[in-house]
Amino acid sequence: MKTSFDPAQILSAAQKTPDATRTQKDRESLKKSCQDFEAIFVQSLFKAMRKTIPEGGLFEKDNATEMFQDMLDQEIATTMSQKQSIGLADQMYRQMEKMLPSSK
Repeated sequence: MKTSFDPAQILSAAQKTPDATRTQKDRESLKKSCQDFEAIFVQSLFKAMRKTIPEGGLFEKDNATEMFQDMLDQEIATTMSQKQSIGLADQMYRQMEKMLPSSK
């Protein structure tokens, strides 16, 4: 007995009936992506603000200092986006959540 099936039909059927765990994972993934985007945005704000500070001071600015400041800004931005958001990630999540399949 020979059976045949069309993978496109199986895939479309699977996409039409989302299962609850998949939609929950999609929502968590979307939330994480929005937070990551907000962290990148905040980090770029920090970088732009640092450029406004005039050169000079007690210590010279070398590559190690710049690298440390970039890493510090990245860590602060990531922590801010996860703990104390500026609201960008929440707004993006609310907009994009509407595009996810419902969990009904």
